[in-house]
Order: sequence, then structure tokens, then C-alpha cells
Amino acid sequence: MNRLIEPDKENKPRYIFFSGKGGVGKSTMSCATAVWLANKGYKTLLVTTDPAPNLGDIFNQEIGHKITAIDGIENLFAIEIDPDTASDNYRESIISPLKDLVDEKTLWTIKEQLKSPCVEEVAAFDKFIEYMDDPQYDVVIFDTAPTGHTIRLLELPLGWREALDKNTSTCIGPGRSLQSSKIKYEKAIKYLQNDNRTSFIFILRPENSSVLETKRSIEEISKLGIKTSALIINGLLPSEACTDSFFIKKRQKEMLIVEKIEKIFEHVTKIFYPLMETELSGIRLLEKVGRFLYEGQNNEGVAVSGSHFQQGFDYKEQFEIRNYNKDIYDIFCQKKNETRYIFFAGKGGVGKSTIACITSVYLAGKGLKTLIVTTDPASHLNNIFKQDISHKPIEISGIKNLFAARIDQKEALKEYKKRILESVKHLDEDTIKSIKEDLNSPCSEEMSAFEKFMSYFETNDYDVIIFDTAPTGHTLRLLELPTDWIGFIDLGSLSKKTSEETKNKYKDVIETMRDKNKSTFIFVMYPEYTPMIEAWRASEDLKSQVGIETSIVAVNYLLPDEYGNNDFFTQRKKQQKKYLNEINKIFNKPIIKIPLFKEEPEGLEELKLAGDIIYNNNCSKYFESKTIEIIK
Repeated sequence: MNRLIEPDKENKPRYIFFSGKGGVGKSTMSCATAVWLANKGYKTLLVTTDPAPNLGDIFNQEIGHKITAIDGIENLFAIEIDPDTASDNYRESIISPLKDLVDEKTLWTIKEQLKSPCVEEVAAFDKFIEYMDDPQYDVVIFDTAPTGHTIRLLELPLGWREALDKNTSTCIGPGRSLQSSKIKYEKAIKYLQNDNRTSFIFILRPENSSVLETKRSIEEISKLGIKTSALIINGLLPSEACTDSFFIKKRQKEMLIVEKIEKIFEHVTKIFYPLMETELSGIRLLEKVGRFLYEGQNNEGVAVSGSHFQQGFDYKEQFEIRNYNKDIYDIFCQKKNETRYIFFAGKGGVGKSTIACITSVYLAGKGLKTLIVTTDPASHLNNIFKQDISHKPIEISGIKNLFAARIDQKEALKEYKKRILESVKHLDEDTIKSIKEDLNSPCSEEMSAFEKFMSYFETNDYDVIIFDTAPTGHTLRLLELPTDWIGFIDLGSLSKKTSEETKNKYKDVIETMRDKNKSTFIFVMYPEYTPMIEAWRASEDLKSQVGIETSIVAVNYLLPDEYGNNDFFTQRKKQQKKYLNEINKIFNKPIIKIPLFKEEPEGLEELKLAGDIIYNNNCSKYFESKTIEIIK
């Protein structure tokens, strides 16, 4: 494994990318790797491209959008790329050289072009390239956004190549002024495709959804000519801690998934990392993680290997799993004859999709015509329902009243282009040609996806529409997008009528989302610091930036009191109790508490049972032996 991360004299700097489904431990593993390399004497830069960064939380210091020396570790530096700051800097880099070369009208036009929703992505990639091309570091480590958005970032240079080759005006600036960017983009892709200089490491958990997303992502980056270097399978239950029927069976399921991982990724280097008694943060713990990963050393004082697990430990401070008792049907559906909108948001990997699907099945079972829509580019609704979910709503077989859809960006783009071209067909030929060029811009995908999202607020066909959203940073991006988008549309390519229609749609949608009588926002988290604090920050951002208030929080993966009665799980239960109290304090919202299931519920029968457990306070039912056998 060391050869994949340590630089040599011929290939400095070395680039290491950590990617994977949200919530699998990318940031922890990238931070531990950075600490290990810095301690080996390599000057190391750690860069996060995640719009909801948490490097500062892990290192217990402020980092932000500037290269910052990490306290207590010589040779280690970090930066959290801020999309807004990067965008402002990018716009200034384009506009500044043109101020003395073009007239005011042309300069104004360019400034308006640079309000394009693409600019944020391009600016982030520009910053990303800047650190790939910096010879002062021996190693540059990228802690990336969740996989769907990372792949979008890596595809960006290829999407812009054709536009830049034409040397025409684009929505990220005039083609002529972007030729230097084209050279940088091509150089970055060459670096990424060179596995002597670049290592691409995926983090995953021993869960079906994580394995499937990793497989899809590896296939996607291979299309870009990028090779996967290694896998870290994180959070395996330690055999010594599984001392009762529930956790023994849960571990057996994990081992079956490990067998699947070995088979699917046969030729990829793999490291298996165990679940720890406590959270991993702070320099000392990160050093131990690094020694485990790259030196094969046990995590003394942290790792489960060699720990003593006392059978029948009496956990004195037990806390009961109790849910928000007001019936969920009444919470979500307070007004008759009006569609109710429910949004599940939160850090990746906290179980948003599963809980959204459980809720959709529960409400459909109550007689409500329900639609669940995913906006996540790395969605796995089809795996949860065990049915193919397409761009257009389809009825879920085996249950009345339930429909599902996923927003497919390519399909949304086709619909968007068709609508725009139909609305401007009365214009002259040159204008239509210009519009077609605009519609071939990569940022049209984002616009089309948002327009598809808005279209679900125009239908009266459902009693409830549930949105399974992308991870928090990208959800905020989705909601802020029209602010930039409207300025871009107003540039003159499209008709005034089309622009006004878009503004009015957006205004109506946001007003609906702000109205607590029509919309319910639920933040999902598990009871640990990072997902809790990320959810709280995103909740505050939604309130301050968009005017949307969180209604409910859902706390997932709560350990059952009836099982795990030994030192290892007692420590984790105490930690969970501490964070439950913190969640209650900082959010001050009703809490839906969700137990740890033996494995992820999939298929209608398991989803129905899970809904009964969560929303009818039948948690104890789950832990009866017969019920345990049902969740297979």
C-alpha cells in the first residue's frame, strides 16, 4: 500500500484522491494518510473539494479557504475550498485583464455571462488544478465530495474542451481568455490518468449500497482513463465485540458482503479497517489510524484487537429508543386536498434514502397517494425498492398508492432543450443558433435538473411528494442555483417571456418550501459529531440563505439496549447518548429515533416492517427473535 501513497524522486508531487459514498469515512482516512506522510518527512497538502467540509472539525482548528499549517504536525498543511470565494476569484481573473481592452457594454455582457451556474464548478476545478501543479509539496491529498459530484468535477474539462476549441464566447467567459485554462485542464487530466503519479482510493462500508456505488464509480472514472488504486473497507464489526445473537448475525451479513467485495474487486488492493469504540479525531488518534493502514500496526488503545469484552455487562445508563409520538401521518398531512412536500436532507451515508423510502411506503400504506423523487446523482432507490426506477414516475409494484422517480440529468437536459427551442422558434435564425450553443454548455445540465425538480411542484396528482436529496452541500447548491441561473437567462439568449416564467416558477417553489403548512424539512444524522454538526450548519444555512426552517430531525443507527452488552458497545452507547442530548439541545426540534437494523432494509416487506418500527413505536418488536429473522 505504501507504494501507492509515497512519492519518489521522479514523480513528485504525488497526488492521492480519496473518494466514495458520503459518510464512509473519506475525510478521516485522508486526514490519517496526510498525518502519516507528514510524519514521514513529506511536505503534504490536504485539500477538500467537499462543499460541506469537516477538516477543521477533525483537526480541532479553523482552516477555511486558505492554506493553513496544522497544529502539532510539521510538514502538514490543509485548505477547505470555499465555492463562493473561489467563484469570486475566478470571475476577477477573467474580467481584470479585459478592463482596458473592451468597451463597457462588452464588459457588462461578460460579467453577466460569469453569473452562469457553471462558474462555481469551474472555479473549484481551477483551484483544484492550482494545487496539482504546485512543486513546493511532495504530496497533495484530495478529500473529495461524495462520488456523484466528484465524477462531475473530473468530467468537467472534457465537457469544456469542445467549447474552448471553438474559441467562442462561453458561459464561463470568452473562449479566447480561457485558452490557458484549456492547457491546465488537459494537464490535470494527464496527471489523473498517470497512475505513477496519481492514486485514486475508494472508501466504502460493508453495506450493499456502498459496494454498488463504489462499483459504479470505478466504472465511471475508468471511462475517463483513471485507474482505481486501492479500496479501504471501513467500519467492520470486530468479531470480539459480537457476543450476542443480534450482532453475531449482523457480522455474518457483513462477512457475506466482504466476500462480495473480494469477488467484485478481485484485482484491487484492499485494506479492512474495524469499527472503533469511539470517534476518530485529533492528531494522536489519526496517527494510530495511519500506522494501522500503512504499517500494519494495531491501534493500541483504540483498536478492538486484543481488547477485553465482558459478557453480560450491566449498562447502568440505558436510554430507551422512543420516537416523536405524534402520528407521522398527522405531521406530514395536516391539510387535506393539498399536496404535502417532504424533504430528507443530511450528510451522505446517514441513511437518507432508506428512511425516505421507509416513509414513502408507510404513508402509501395509510392510503395517501405518494411519490418519492431522488435528486441525488448517486442514488440507489432501485436497490432499496428492488425495482428499476426511471426518470419518469413509475408505480412501485406490490403496493397501492406508491410511485417513484429519479432525476436523470441527461433525460432532463433533453426535455429542457426541447422546451427552450420550442419557446423561441419564432426568433431569427442567428438568435436560435446562439441559443443552441448555450444549450450545449455543460451548465445546462444543472439548469435542466433544477427545472425538473421544480416541475414536481406543478402537479396535483399526489397527496405527498417526498424528495430524497443529495448530500447537504449539494442540496444547498441546488436551492441557490436559480439566483445565478436567472441572471444567465436574462443575458438575452432566451426570450423575455421564458425568463419571466422561470423567475415566477422559482419564486412559487421557494415560497412553498418555506411554508410549514405545505413543506416539511427533515435532517437525518447518526449520533456522532461530524454528521450532527454538518446537519446543524446546513440547517442554519437553509434558514439564513433560503428562509427554510427545519421541522424535524431523524437520528439513525441507534444501538439496541437489549443487545451489545459489553465494554465495546457500552462505550458507543454512552457516546450516542451524549450526542442525542446535544442534538436535542442545538436543534430544539422533534426527534424521530431510528434503531440500528441488522442490515439495510430492502424490498417492500422489510420497508413496511421498518416503518412500523419507526413510526408506530414498535422498536421492541424488531428485536424479538422471529422479527429478526424477517430482516434478512
